[in-house]
Amino acid sequence: MTLSLYIARRFLRAFVMVAATFWGILFLIEMVEKIRSFSAAKVGLAQAALLAGLSVPASLYTILPLVMILAAVALFLGLARSSELVVIRASGRSALRMLAAPVVVALLLGVLIVAVGNPIVSATSKRYEELAGRYRATGVQAVSIGQEGVWMRQGMGGDNAGEQAVIRASRANLDATRLFDVTFLIVDPKRGPVRRIDADEAVLTRGAWELTKVKDWPLGSSTNPERDATRADTLSLPSDLTAERIRDSFGTPSTVPIWQLPDFIRGLENAGFSARRHLVWFEMELAQPLVMAAMVLIAAGFTMRHSRLGRTGVMVLLALAAGLGVFFLRNVAQVLGDNGQIPVALAAWAPPAIALMLALALILQEEDG
Repeated sequence: MTLSLYIARRFLRAFVMVAATFWGILFLIEMVEKIRSFSAAKVGLAQAALLAGLSVPASLYTILPLVMILAAVALFLGLARSSELVVIRASGRSALRMLAAPVVVALLLGVLIVAVGNPIVSATSKRYEELAGRYRATGVQAVSIGQEGVWMRQGMGGDNAGEQAVIRASRANLDATRLFDVTFLIVDPKRGPVRRIDADEAVLTRGAWELTKVKDWPLGSSTNPERDATRADTLSLPSDLTAERIRDSFGTPSTVPIWQLPDFIRGLENAGFSARRHLVWFEMELAQPLVMAAMVLIAAGFTMRHSRLGRTGVMVLLALAAGLGVFFLRNVAQVLGDNGQIPVALAAWAPPAIALMLALALILQEEDG
């Protein structure tokens, strides 16, 4: 137990040092990028630092598997150079027993990262998008999914420029360009609500919503809107929304905290949208601890050897290449899962399972021949 705790502490220290180093590098890169990107908004150094600090957690979260393999490489190289590996093996402890401590630490770190780090990254990403939208004058997202249905916000073009429309629909098609049981509430910033329109269906075309079976209440110009309401078979309303803007407004699955993701997925499905991308992300987050453990085993398979055997640099490069291979395999599997070409469970769990089995096979081959 004492030996296991010693190895676990060294591994945890190596992980913290590598993660802190990457955080510092990413922060400096993001600082320069934010100063360049928001130069038109005359963003100062403090504002750029805030934007960089909010965007770094998402970048670091993405490369955590690579941070894990670098920490494992640093651990095993340190044990090898100090001849501690020789002493541990001479005491009768096998390689697999020695690996139990760093693997358990990697699993626990993976659970902590998903349970605590994921919500933190989601919160910082949302805050970054809000600030970036304010500096770019693009506003916040135009679409929201709730239990009541689909909600949108848009600007009114043409003669009604300056007015805003709040849109609520019971359900929609996959890209939210066709809404059903829809209500438009048109608001003037100075006078408040000026018009309400109900329609059975609304279809987004280029620059306008085409409504069918419409009832129109003049809220701003009538003392009795129900009496003065009109009905029409069709109606065209100008809109500044596009299919691309609606799709972007949903945001990436990573902006939703993992604890809220199941309810968010149910809301998407109830509103008629495809939640496959969010399902893949959810399953991949659950598989994150296995990915971390696989990275430790990959590093051990290449670098858990005595330094006097030579070729240390080559082995480190091979370990990093194998880790990058697993990293890109996960990305490819995620894309295939998002597109529906492979099942969700296969996209999320197959890459870490394959990495674990190959790493164990390599370790057993090195140890037992």
